[in-house]
Amino acid sequence: MSNELLAQIAQSLVDGDPDATFDLTQKALAAGLEPLKIIREGLMPGMNTVGEFFGSGEYFLPDLIIAADGMKRAMEILEPELKARQEALETPGTVVMGTVKGDIHEIGKSLVATMLSANGFKVYDLGVDVPISTFINKIKETNANLLGLSALLTTTMTMQREVIKTLIAEGLRDQVKVMVGGAPVTRSWAEEIGADGYAEDAMGAVALAKKLAG
Repeated sequence: MSNELLAQIAQSLVDGDPDATFDLTQKALAAGLEPLKIIREGLMPGMNTVGEFFGSGEYFLPDLIIAADGMKRAMEILEPELKARQEALETPGTVVMGTVKGDIHEIGKSLVATMLSANGFKVYDLGVDVPISTFINKIKETNANLLGLSALLTTTMTMQREVIKTLIAEGLRDQVKVMVGGAPVTRSWAEEIGADGYAEDAMGAVALAKKLAG
């Protein structure tokens, strides 16, 4: 019975049915399934399948956003349960991320944040148009080991470089691996500004984060 419920949870994400994801997660909890088990054997496999379909071109951005919404709603029920049981997801890392100052592009960055959360990372999404000082303060506050910088305009790409320069000036560069992304961003740009990695899409960002955190 429990395996069937977990498979249904995974399938509801693949089907893009957030209401079903929410209801099935509640059902699984009511049936006595451990919150961690629901995440590891229901939600994560579902999100990974969605990510694979997106990567292969079978799914598009809206499919990914709907699945991410289902995941988010399920986590809203599960997180209080995890806390009540004093359980925490083993996290591969803590990520501070945002779209740099001057840039208000949201979707790609939010997607990466959701996919990282789905893969167990603790994510602090600072939103869009984020000043350098906000990134720096959040890294100090959370002891993050990863920083994700998104820029969707050629005019704001240079802010990625400025953030990295400030990390060096603040003595934080060794603590944090920096990932950069966004439409105009390329691997050679990432190398030029001294970032640790570049990802083309949300799935690539998850793989890169795992590699950098490992």
